[in-house]
Amino acid sequence: MTLCEQLPRGEFREGCIPVLETTRLTLRAPRLEDAKAVAALANDRRIAENTARIPHPYKLADAKGFIGGANASDKESVFLVTARNGADKGSILGACGVTIMDGDAPELGYWLGVPYWGKGYATEALHAVIDYAFDTLGHDLLNAGARVTNPASRRVLEKCGFQWTGVGLYRINAIKSSAPIDRFRLERGIWSAIKAWHPSKRVM
Repeated sequence: MTLCEQLPRGEFREGCIPVLETTRLTLRAPRLEDAKAVAALANDRRIAENTARIPHPYKLADAKGFIGGANASDKESVFLVTARNGADKGSILGACGVTIMDGDAPELGYWLGVPYWGKGYATEALHAVIDYAFDTLGHDLLNAGARVTNPASRRVLEKCGFQWTGVGLYRINAIKSSAPIDRFRLERGIWSAIKAWHPSKRVM
């Protein structure tokens, strides 16, 4: 049994999930007091339809369930993305993380609130999580996906070095149906090469 497994749930989130910082963002473990802000931000069909598990409408109970279950085991690392400075300092912008899937490479996932789309926050947050997954967690490979109707998310993954591997069908909670998903994969060696050529991708 690890130290994290022995800690109470609240201490587990704070004690075992690090704080990651980039130029504009702070990534930290979710807390119960974040529930109202998460619910308000995630309650948008445009977000739900581009993720597998987020329902719509997204209620306070859904946010509490998400936060209560986040980082409940060492198979996942879930972060809230918050603004580090400026007028939005401390505001929750979205969420991201890495989940170990049975029989496959860990899965990288993320969502951002609609007001924060198109500002480069997703790419910046994923750089931090990818570094954490490879350097701290020791993974050698990461998987990710984006709906084929979501080219913006696909561009984010490609800018992070992910390579397209094919299309699969995945159940989307919000539409209560399956939809085609572009599948991507990133190897540790490719990420190391990207960072060597682009030192700015190093997380602070």
